[in-house]
Amino acid sequence: MKRFTQTVYGLLFLLLADPAISQIRISGKVYDITEKSPLEAVSVLSTAGNGTVTNSQGLYSIVVKATDSIWFSYLNKATIHYPVSKIANQGSFDIALHVTGTVLKDIRFSPKNYKLDSIQNRLDYAKAFDFQKPGVGSSINLAPGGGVGLDLDQFIQMFQFRRNRRMEAFQERLLREEEDRFVDHRFSRSLIIRLTGLRSASLDSFIVRYRPTVEFTRYSTDYEFQAYIKQCHQNYKRYLQMKQELRLNDE
Repeated sequence: MKRFTQTVYGLLFLLLADPAISQIRISGKVYDITEKSPLEAVSVLSTAGNGTVTNSQGLYSIVVKATDSIWFSYLNKATIHYPVSKIANQGSFDIALHVTGTVLKDIRFSPKNYKLDSIQNRLDYAKAFDFQKPGVGSSINLAPGGGVGLDLDQFIQMFQFRRNRRMEAFQERLLREEEDRFVDHRFSRSLIIRLTGLRSASLDSFIVRYRPTVEFTRYSTDYEFQAYIKQCHQNYKRYLQMKQELRLNDE
């Protein structure tokens, strides 16, 4: 009996001592670049998928694993990752972001390939992106006795209906493709796998079923966006369960 008790206590000690299992609370305050003004609504996220936001005083508190890393995101701009194991002042981990008011500086933030791709895409198709349907303009004749008259070039272009329609359609298609790539960039397979654990066909089905709108993708914070994925995952599991129950009833 004594040996059994010692074994139980030994296992409990190992479980509690295991850094992958132990939970740690990281708390602190987020300031702007002056280190005087607190920042509200800053997303605080962990590699395990936990998250929170700072309050009006810039305060936050998040429970993480010892093996996690945390990072801060403001207006969808993310800082570097801070390993929890290397944070000495876990009860007061304050940080100042390179932000002055609502103007962000890119010095400490990781570049996103999507933005570079988008810029290059706009350069490649600048003519289509900048296309404007021609209208009747006016021109000034500077010759003696001249006056204000019609701009003949624009007047002629008004009647190039087919070309104008093609350019407008091409412009709209490019804008839709750019928006789709932006949603794909944030609603990425790697992020969904990390937050939900879904794989293969279930992952594909989830992506199609819960793909967010462009507006939500553009204006949501990282914390809100990850919370959306987690909530959709809960709904998806309920959907699969109901589907399974209906299949069993039919049989």
